[in-house]
Amino acid sequence: MGHIVNSEREYRLLQQRLDYNLTGAPASPVFISILKMLFSRQEAHIARQIPLRPTRLADLAHKLGIPAEELYARITEMAERGLVFDLEHNGECYIVLAPVVIGFFEFVFMRTRDDLPMRELAQLFEEYMFQDDRFARSVFTANTQLGRSLVREEALTTEDHAEVLDWERASAIIESASTIGVSLCACRHKAEHLGKSCTAPQRTCLTLNGGAELLIKRGMAEAITSREAMDILRECKQAGLAQIADNVQKSVGFICNCCGCCCGMIQAMKRFDIRNAVVTSNWLATVNNSACVGCGACVRACPVGAFTAGRPVRCEHEVCLGCGVCYSACRFGAIHMVKREQRVLVPETTFDKFVAMAIERGKLSHFLFDDPSRFNHRTWGRIASVIENSAPMQALLAVKPLRSAFLSAIAKSAKKHTEG
Repeated sequence: MGHIVNSEREYRLLQQRLDYNLTGAPASPVFISILKMLFSRQEAHIARQIPLRPTRLADLAHKLGIPAEELYARITEMAERGLVFDLEHNGECYIVLAPVVIGFFEFVFMRTRDDLPMRELAQLFEEYMFQDDRFARSVFTANTQLGRSLVREEALTTEDHAEVLDWERASAIIESASTIGVSLCACRHKAEHLGKSCTAPQRTCLTLNGGAELLIKRGMAEAITSREAMDILRECKQAGLAQIADNVQKSVGFICNCCGCCCGMIQAMKRFDIRNAVVTSNWLATVNNSACVGCGACVRACPVGAFTAGRPVRCEHEVCLGCGVCYSACRFGAIHMVKREQRVLVPETTFDKFVAMAIERGKLSHFLFDDPSRFNHRTWGRIASVIENSAPMQALLAVKPLRSAFLSAIAKSAKKHTEG
């Protein structure tokens, strides 16, 4: 049996590496099977040594003892299959290991593939993600999430519309994007391979800005204009899909158009009662009791099941995403969107989002010192782990305004002590 255990060593080490990521990758025989389908043993050996933050290909080649040209060829092949990110900066290639989500799960299913056993992979991902709640709680634990709900602009009054910020409006996000790509919805495409996809359109996943450039370069997205993206947005609204965007204010990376039956984020809410798997918009659905006829259109339309049938229907505000899908479904004008009493906090940048996620998930040390092969990273990582889990530091980081300033300062210090 020794040779069997040894044959899985690289995959077990890769799983552990991926579990360091902010969204995690809990150990499971099913996940090892997924990794074996996606990575050769040699690729797993390389991937498990790639830091979670961008590292120069030349540095990685030196670390692995592989000629830079040979490693570049291998990395390029892996990048084309969506297993790693390869970025160009100042004429140099940088590498990042893709997480499970948002990462190689999406990259497997956001396009048609003839190089993989797609049905078998769909079954394995379905089992890994939903056989129990371990994966979902790894991804969606704490408060800061990957995605946030966008309210339908047409559901707001003229007065309210004037108060909506640009990062809250899908139209403004699309119109301001430097690059836009469209891909298949990974969740509905996966469901199709399982024979249970809904009838909603699949060519609906919008990537924006730098992320779009990367996916277009690797053939995982098709470049489109802002006008084409707006046409897709209108089609998705007509199909009753909810818009869920990257949970940042600046340089939004994606807008998903989600159904309640296939979307992984929404399924985490429904199956495991993880109600904050998607950050709500700053709006709530309310019912005009005198106008409601109890037809149940909103009950059927709501992607998260926030409505209870009756006359009038009832909306559970603790569940409501504030997406406005119900508003569009109601033919009697009985539903209105009102502002939440307390505004939802959305990180300003991707860095701020990752900072908050790292602190909340107890992975600050992994975020700052993510290369365990380097002695200085191991040393500083252990120190950071002790500090971040101490009672005084937990109290400090509980004060939201202090978190970003704290991490910015420690990140500069970390860079100074770990470079080279």
